[in-house]
Amino acid sequence: MILFPAIDLKDGACVRLLRGAMEHATVFNTDPAAQAAVFEAAGCRWLHLVDLDGAFAGQSKNGAAVQAILKRVKVPAQLGGGIRTAEHIRTWLEAGIARVILGTVALRDPALVKQACKDWPGRIVVGIDARDGRVAVEGWAETSDVTALDLARRFVDAGVAAIVYTDIDRDGAMQGPNVDATAALARAVPIPIIASGGVSSLADLAALKARAADGIAGAISGRALYDGRIDLAEAIRLLEA
Repeated sequence: MILFPAIDLKDGACVRLLRGAMEHATVFNTDPAAQAAVFEAAGCRWLHLVDLDGAFAGQSKNGAAVQAILKRVKVPAQLGGGIRTAEHIRTWLEAGIARVILGTVALRDPALVKQACKDWPGRIVVGIDARDGRVAVEGWAETSDVTALDLARRFVDAGVAAIVYTDIDRDGAMQGPNVDATAALARAVPIPIIASGGVSSLADLAALKARAADGIAGAISGRALYDGRIDLAEAIRLLEA
């Protein structure tokens, strides 16, 4: 199982939000590239980048910070937030991003996602962010009537590399991930699932790893890595053991 350290970008800085609320942003590092280097030095194999401003604006807003990260580290990075057109996808993949995460557009324009999977095999990830089981979009500002499972099933045969499943009510709250819901989604679709939201201890990671056979292939952690609740090197050893 892969651990993805999260670098959430707002106004060019590394922040963490509480349950997706932009007004509840805590700045942890004003130099995202330096933070990426710290994670790389600790042994991470991937980085998880999110352009929070871009998620609300529908276009890249922290491109300079992302470019600085790409120049600073060698580990691959996946990027989400505001990527909503074929041109956005192409721009970032050609710029060096290993995988793009498509969230809002996965709900609004699934045909674009399916075409992107054909154009860029293995490099398209679907982000499914759920509040009370319903998919939230536009930077989590809007909640749809579509369930996380229904959306995931739309991409079963599309060639999606993975699904990042976020329980919004757990995100940044340090209350542990929704292991059962994540495992249930993983069992329901033959697509690797990356758990996100609430991962705050080694015990949380162990609980997710115990459900790897269900299809949970990775976990994202942010705040717990920044405030020291999780030692990244130790967490990597746990998940790769």
